[in-house]
Amino acid sequence: MRSHREEREHVREVLAEVDPDEPLTASEIRDVLAEHGVDIESSHRVATMLGRWAEDGGVDVIREQPYRYRFSDGT
Repeated sequence: MRSHREEREHVREVLAEVDPDEPLTASEIRDVLAEHGVDIESSHRVATMLGRWAEDGGVDVIREQPYRYRFSDGT
């Protein structure tokens, strides 16, 4: 089982590879990750992870319905 830090880095690597042009919802991000072999059990888990990253400044949270996420640190 991966640690949270390893999981975060792996997710960052995949999303940096994909480099989405538009902000994505947690569900869309989960789908992208699944296409690249990263299994995160729920969109809620993705949203929680991204919310924590936003506190560190690496993710911008766009508070619409549904929330969307933009990576502000090159990811």
